[in-house]
Parts: sequence; C-alpha cells; structure tokens
Amino acid sequence: MSDLTFDIKSLETLLRESNDESSDDEDQPIKNLSAKLGPGCIGPNKKETSYTQEKNNLYAKKQSKNIWDEDEVEAGAEYDTSDDPRIQPEYDILFKQKLSSEELFLQMGNKTAATSSCEDMVIKIKLPGVEKVSEIDINTFEKFLDCRTLNYRLGLHLPHPVNPKTSSAKWDQKNSTLIVTMTMNREYDFVNF
Repeated sequence: MSDLTFDIKSLETLLRESNDESSDDEDQPIKNLSAKLGPGCIGPNKKETSYTQEKNNLYAKKQSKNIWDEDEVEAGAEYDTSDDPRIQPEYDILFKQKLSSEELFLQMGNKTAATSSCEDMVIKIKLPGVEKVSEIDINTFEKFLDCRTLNYRLGLHLPHPVNPKTSSAKWDQKNSTLIVTMTMNREYDFVNF
C-alpha cells in the first residue's frame, strides 16, 4: 500500500467519524467542561508575552531615571501642602450663570439652579493682612488652583474642570479678598446651553 492510499484512507475515516457524530451532537453530554472553564477564563484573554519581551520591558524601566512610573503617582500629589507651615485661608466657591431676560422673567430657557447650568466658577479667597496684589502668587490649572502669599497657602482641587487660559482675578482691597473667576470646561456643555 502506498503512502497516498494510506492518507486517503485516514482522511476517509476522519470525515466519516465527524459526520456520524454531527447528527447526535446536541444529545451528547459535554465532556470535561469543568476542566476547560475556571476563574481564569473570565474576562478578556491575556496577551501572551514572551520572556524576552518581559525582560526588555524590565530593562527599559531600569534604564529610565524616573523614580516612579506615572501610574504610581496620585493625581494632584505634586501640590501636597502637608509640610507647609502657612495657614490655609477661608474661601467660598460660587457658581455663576449668564441669564437672558427671557430666562429671567419668562422662564423660557432650559437653565436651572443646578451647577450644570452654570458657565463660570467664582472662588473668593479671604486674605486678611495682605496689603498689595503684588504679594499674591496665583496659578490656575485645569483641575487645581494654587494661591500663595507670605502667610497663606491654598491648594484647592476644583469640583469641575476649568479653562485656565480664560481665568481672571480681581483684588478687593476693602475686604482683603481675591476674587478668581474661571470658565468651566465640561464635556456636555453643548447639551446644557
């Protein structure tokens, strides 16, 4: 018997067995299901990485001069003020919205008293003892406000993201209050306005 004849005979038996089983597939019990499924089967399949890829990734981390990876550092940790002896001033957060006469008198608009209908965030920081505006150092970021003077320091995580480029500050000399106005930058503002 030649090898070709043997291969054809093997193929014939293989196909014949699969056709016979296909008719009764639904009636057959599932074999070794518990061996196939387990807690590791939940979720997406893991990407298989070779040993050399893992070794190269580890080598790349060792070659960088960073002490921590970016995902290991908490957001806003660079503004930690636990070691600063300066006093945190009193502050108020207010929300401001622009109303037209139709919305104000006829209540024809879709604005409500909720912060989702407000365009601006106003922060009033009371700084008693500060005489001049030049004594105040203020920086605004998308989610953080940093205000410093000789005696006060305020590191404030903002409740809503803002646009730092459109922020403005005004000094109220009479009340020793710094008024910071920031335009809020939210994802769904086009729906609210």
